[in-house]
Amino acid sequence: MRGKGRALPVAALSLGLCATLSLTACDDPRFGGWMHGGGPRDAAQGTYACPRPPDMFQAQGFGGQEREIRYFRHQAFGNDFFAQLELANRYNATNAADKNLEDHIESSVWLVMALANAEGYAPLNRAADPRRGGTMASRYDKCRDYERARAYKMLDTELSMMDSGERDKVRDRVIYILSTMGPDGFRTLARLYDDQYGPMGEPADNPQAIRAMMRGGDYGMANVRSLFERSDVDAYLYNYKAMETGDVGAYVLLKDFEKSAPDRAKYASFVETKAKRWVAPYEFYPPEAPPGGVPHSDESRPDDQAVYAMSRMEELPFVHVVRALNYLDLLHTECNGPNDVPKQTIDGLRNMIGLPGGDRLTYQDRLRVIQLAAVNGDAKSQLVLAVMYSEGVGVEVDYARAFYWYQQAEKQGSPEARYAMSTYFDLGLQGVADQNKAEAVVMQLDSALAGFRPSVTRLQAVLNQVSRNPSN
Repeated sequence: MRGKGRALPVAALSLGLCATLSLTACDDPRFGGWMHGGGPRDAAQGTYACPRPPDMFQAQGFGGQEREIRYFRHQAFGNDFFAQLELANRYNATNAADKNLEDHIESSVWLVMALANAEGYAPLNRAADPRRGGTMASRYDKCRDYERARAYKMLDTELSMMDSGERDKVRDRVIYILSTMGPDGFRTLARLYDDQYGPMGEPADNPQAIRAMMRGGDYGMANVRSLFERSDVDAYLYNYKAMETGDVGAYVLLKDFEKSAPDRAKYASFVETKAKRWVAPYEFYPPEAPPGGVPHSDESRPDDQAVYAMSRMEELPFVHVVRALNYLDLLHTECNGPNDVPKQTIDGLRNMIGLPGGDRLTYQDRLRVIQLAAVNGDAKSQLVLAVMYSEGVGVEVDYARAFYWYQQAEKQGSPEARYAMSTYFDLGLQGVADQNKAEAVVMQLDSALAGFRPSVTRLQAVLNQVSRNPSN
């Protein structure tokens, strides 16, 4: 498969656009191939790939390729089926011009996203045609079936050449992307783990799902089936996370899930605790890229709460940003404010996170430099990031995420983080940490002995109380 075939053309096609095109185009060899001018026909299905509009960029060289990839990533993070297919083909390097982009982990990620995307299998145009024995009447449905069948084959081949660590990366990246999509993304994750759906969360009676689930001989796709191991607990977890977002329909779907199998309701209390401690696999999408390729950018779209949290970045003392920039070896001059940060530093930071350069340090840049330093092991940035998650500065309030970063800082000996963790155990905050008064006191004592002033003050109060109650 690698190095063979021909790539999809350079453009994205939204669901609405394809629906408005003449449906005869799906069977027209002028549009049916993987590039303009036609392509291979699937003999078994007798259908062609969906049509693609012409190249909207008309750009040459690395700069043009980079703009195209960023455009497709933006659309794909917005759950556009055809943009996801396009990215899969680009990262698979089915076209020799994309050889510098070749990244089979990333290709697999977008194949999973396309196959799990309801735009690819929703029966918008299905109708029984008695003249064809009740088969699909819509040519648009046929071309989508072709795209999904081909994507399944590609994905199974990709996964067959990966070790367990590489498969974990595929799974974690998919989980991260879907977690940025709110309740719809969490519901998709729930279906991926639910054995009442197909391997990629589609209806179990979907033709591609049925074929993928076959076993033995030349049928079935064992590598795809094993990517998301079926688990009632995980399916319940993600349905619960969808409900936690406040989505009205998610609660109804959660109750339906509980009633769909005899043992599912009994997971309720266990899963609720697990859900409150759940954190996405990444702070932001891993920005690494293949040699000579375009860095992977994070194109997740913030909701209103995230926009408000970002607007509070002005509350973060700029000294923390400067310290993080120094830790990452990006700053080589004195800076007292964002306007003092040189362009070279901004461009270096943007390059590390897969974004184009700029002339000024934005709120998102300030957030990313703290996150990047924390991810790379800076204890002070880990502590700052934990506080930001606790207070909703730059990021939405997330006590589980805050506790995670307090833990990371505490492992490196931060007395401030240890004291903060003690308050979690003291209160049993939001189910993130079970209430444990004894553990809280031990952590406060350790923090005080390390010299953290608020702990010293509180310790003195405890000692004074004990001195007034000798019997204790």
